[in-house]
Amino acid sequence: MTDRLHALARRMADIAPFHVMALLARARELEAAGRSIIHLEIGEPDFPTAAPIIAAGQRALTEGHTHYTAAAGLPELRRTLGAHYRERYGVEVPARRILITPGASGALQLATAILINPGDRVLLADPGYPCNRHFVRLVEGEAVGVPVGPETGYQLTAGLVERHWDERTVAVLLASPANPTGTVIAPDELVAIVSTVEARGGRVIMDEIYHGLTYGAPVQTALAYSDRVLVVNSFSKYYGMTGWRLGWLVAPDDCVDDAEKLAQNLFLAASTPAQHAALAAFTPEARTIFEERRREFQARRDFLLPALRELGFHIPVTPDGAFYLYADCGRFTDDSYEFALRLLEETGVAITPGRDFGHHLPQRHVRFAYTSAIPQLAEGVERLRAVAGGRSAF
Repeated sequence: MTDRLHALARRMADIAPFHVMALLARARELEAAGRSIIHLEIGEPDFPTAAPIIAAGQRALTEGHTHYTAAAGLPELRRTLGAHYRERYGVEVPARRILITPGASGALQLATAILINPGDRVLLADPGYPCNRHFVRLVEGEAVGVPVGPETGYQLTAGLVERHWDERTVAVLLASPANPTGTVIAPDELVAIVSTVEARGGRVIMDEIYHGLTYGAPVQTALAYSDRVLVVNSFSKYYGMTGWRLGWLVAPDDCVDDAEKLAQNLFLAASTPAQHAALAAFTPEARTIFEERRREFQARRDFLLPALRELGFHIPVTPDGAFYLYADCGRFTDDSYEFALRLLEETGVAITPGRDFGHHLPQRHVRFAYTSAIPQLAEGVERLRAVAGGRSAF
């Protein structure tokens, strides 16, 4: 017997933790010590799960719906989602193409594992949601972050895709609305990107988990432009079911059987009570609640955005969706992580540093999540204002 153990997989060195978790842990310590903390770092709605969904989940438990479903999910929920695409977007999506997953993360895992071989490259916007690039790395692909800024709404364009595509590139992963910027890809640009990718024999993976949470023109699903895209969505954001861990993948016809086979092996099935509960998300009563909450998020955005600009944060693009403001804090610091730590200690306001979202100017950016009520947002702004005091640095 040897004392030497096999080293951990090399991929683990490339999968970064959420740096904001260290800030959150410190925030919890300060709260436990009696400090008042304004949480603008958490990308989770503060609203509880809507009552119709809770009631449906309780009924599911009472009625004994606690056994496995098929790997692709509850047939009734898949049919309901098909009807949702028809009613909301005017797009026909057969229920067989919809697979229910443990959160959007389960759907992303299926999509990347189906498409990517070791060494294949996937283009993503930088800044972007960090887990997307980590899912690519998990299957031994290479996530290529393409630097984007306000001139493109922090989104990829067809021109950027053309410029960065090479012989190893197989896919583009898009998010609209996006985390951390809240921006949306314009319909004509999305059409151009899909066309550009498919002309090169590649695939588009489309993250639509913030659909429903938009504050301007309705956002169209990428499924309206191609039946070859893979669309990821979730019950977490618009539907307010974060802890229920439920999402879905819409797969092209040629991917469905492999996606289901992989789901059988990776997670067997999503939570059965959660799937039954999610059926209630499409009732008129639930939709009324979701729309009230969407309007509240818009009011929060419309309060916080000008307030932060007045304080000196540069936010050149007004976000059209999600619940984030991605702010250039270069007036105050050249190290957004240390800046976020100082703000937490000095003001009790918790925000997310840019280093969690990629490599393009992370030291100049922070993310504010307007997932707290307006009185708390107002208190956070006043705390920042008191410390800023009109100075060029906090």
